[in-house]
Amino acid sequence: MVTIRPGPDQAVYVISVAAELAGMHPQTLRIYERRGLVDPARTTGGNRRYSDADIAMLQRIADLTAQGMNLAGVKRVLELEAEVVRLRQELDQTREAGTQAVAEVHRHYRRDLVPVRQSVTVFRGGKLR
Repeated sequence: MVTIRPGPDQAVYVISVAAELAGMHPQTLRIYERRGLVDPARTTGGNRRYSDADIAMLQRIADLTAQGMNLAGVKRVLELEAEVVRLRQELDQTREAGTQAVAEVHRHYRRDLVPVRQSVTVFRGGKLR
């Protein structure tokens, strides 16, 4: 039998299962959603569905609140963490583009180089011969 595991962003868990996986009460998940900390997918009937990524986010929220942070602070930390991830990706892309640009310039230099034997010009007394 083949077991198909959902991807981390595939919303498959109902709120009761998600709450149990995250170690929280379902009402806590509803509060976090109202505060904009999580955004679960919805079925056509309007029921919430949580993904593994949502469960990980809920656990991160629990860690931050356990450290004494209020929900407004948690929201700001999560926003800043997301911004750091975005900026790191942008930096990686910029570095890659720079590396490719340097490599391209080096390829042009190599193509433009002429072997010394072919490029010798005799220069005597201010005149080329």
